[in-house]
Amino acid sequence: MKKLLVTGASGFLGWNICNLAKKKWDIYGTVFSHPVKIYGVNIARINLTDFKEIKKIFMEIRPDAVIHTAAAADPNYCQMHKSATYKINVDASANIAGICSNYKIPYIFTSTDMVFNGLKAPYKEEDPVCPVNVYGEQKALAEEEILKRYPEAAVCRMVLMFGLPSPASESFIQPMLRDMREGREVRLFIDEFRNPISAETAVQGLFIALEKVKGVIHLGGVERVSRYEFGTLLADVLEISDARLISCMQKELIMAAPRAPDVTLDSSKAYTIGFSPLPLRRELERLKKLR
Repeated sequence: MKKLLVTGASGFLGWNICNLAKKKWDIYGTVFSHPVKIYGVNIARINLTDFKEIKKIFMEIRPDAVIHTAAAADPNYCQMHKSATYKINVDASANIAGICSNYKIPYIFTSTDMVFNGLKAPYKEEDPVCPVNVYGEQKALAEEEILKRYPEAAVCRMVLMFGLPSPASESFIQPMLRDMREGREVRLFIDEFRNPISAETAVQGLFIALEKVKGVIHLGGVERVSRYEFGTLLADVLEISDARLISCMQKELIMAAPRAPDVTLDSSKAYTIGFSPLPLRRELERLKKLR
């Protein structure tokens, strides 16, 4: 089997990639602060901000393709630790692109819908980026640097994702479900809109991009929903009839990082090449069966 290098294997998306693709690929996953073991996957602990370590693992593994998911992905943390997070979110991403260019192998970079300011959704790939927080700024800078160093790379802008958690990283629905089941109030925005997808669907999109995409592609769901609408649907599908969902506005919750109101992505380009997310209810019903 061909060798696939997946950075950030302990993270939510990276862990799902490793588990869903290990039957078709010989997978090597990198971890750093959260070591994990994944059956059937080769795990290496390396510091991706150290260029020498990146070069060394490429020389040892000789991967046939790379999916780079490792990142400091908490917007609030990035807002408060700009210099430290820049090293992994921008520098490491660009350095890996440069090495992939040298080896002439496919490179997938997982970016974010947060590169937009949320005022002119839905966004197409060619729309100018305009982030409102440091995390979005860093991802936008990484996109630019990656395509400058390796125009053949695929920059996949990801949306809000949900699914089975890794041992070290949850999706946004796990804390929401705990609160629902334990009778606590769950405050959810009615004025923040996304088009979420499951991890399984996200992985499907990434492997389509690995084969067919050069440049920027959007991998978003078919439905635009608010956080509150999503929470209501989640409670309904999982039959949590006594969930205490409280609608609120973004301005009612003070956070370190500003949030854009609507970063819904137009993913029609991806749909034409085989990316096919299900309606949210069906995605959640499928997840329910996996639990």
